[in-house]
Amino acid sequence: MKERLEALKQEALLQLEQADGSQQLNELRVKYLGKKGPLTEILRGMGSLSAEERPIIGQVANEVRTAIEEVIERKQEQFRKEETDKRLRQETIDITLPGRKQPAGAVHPLSKVIEEIEDIFLGMGYTVEEGPEVETDYYNFEALNFPKNHPARDMQDSFYVTDEILMRTHTSPVQVRTMERMKGDVPVKIICPGKVYRHDDDDATHSHVFTQIEGLVIDRHIRMSDLKGTLLQFVQEMFGKDTKIRLRPSFFPFTEPSAEVDVSCMMCRGEGCRTCKQTGWLEILGSGMVHPRVLEMAGYDPREYSGFAFGMGVERIAMLKYGIDDIRHFYTNDLRFLQQFVRV
Repeated sequence: MKERLEALKQEALLQLEQADGSQQLNELRVKYLGKKGPLTEILRGMGSLSAEERPIIGQVANEVRTAIEEVIERKQEQFRKEETDKRLRQETIDITLPGRKQPAGAVHPLSKVIEEIEDIFLGMGYTVEEGPEVETDYYNFEALNFPKNHPARDMQDSFYVTDEILMRTHTSPVQVRTMERMKGDVPVKIICPGKVYRHDDDDATHSHVFTQIEGLVIDRHIRMSDLKGTLLQFVQEMFGKDTKIRLRPSFFPFTEPSAEVDVSCMMCRGEGCRTCKQTGWLEILGSGMVHPRVLEMAGYDPREYSGFAFGMGVERIAMLKYGIDDIRHFYTNDLRFLQQFVRV
């Protein structure tokens, strides 16, 4: 039996050395060391040996098993290294190749204009206030001197959710909420940026959703000249020091007197061109002195306090600033349009 074990060892080691892959190596391991292998068969027959032979044959059998396992382990390590080397060769990265250029992003022009406007007014001591886009009829209309059935409501065709809840048509409700929160304290100096909603047909200059920024100042002895000076400083910082403004009489239920504000055309510098329809002026925002009734409903005594308010469309400002001719460009997500502002 000792000779048989030696012969088995030589045969197994020869077969294992000739193995050329992990799969064949595993098959040989099962063949020689498995439950049905020759080594197991020899060990099962040791019961027929004499007491003197049994430990000798047992020792030889263990030596054979150890020799076979050592070769298997060495070959397994060899195959693992070869497979790793092969995979590394296949996955080699040529670091001398130029890298793939990542496209540069940019702040959206509307966001950029909002930030610029906020920076200008923050520099003048204003704070930024926000409010809900789904509003009550009271804050959107009544508290701003729009009584029920008042014809001025027709100026703003609204998206109603219920009879008393609607999508806000302007950011003026934020002004009312701020005045109520202040409970008669002064000064109030705020701007209110945010989206507004009106039932309007979309075209080159109109959208049913757009962005508005409104401003409000309340204190003692606030005059129309304060409003004009504030707006003049704003447009000159936004469009350039040579920009001029003019105020034209208008009507808004929440201001009295009210005025439309025009700026000198930045395309022709007031000389007259196609952009300004040869007038030299471009309409930019609405403004006026806060109506005494609005002050009173918000808790301010109009005999002691006065204020002014103004409102502008961010899209309008951006179109004038960057020479954009269609408001829909802001919302169509066309990369050709947006990429123009990467370095703006």
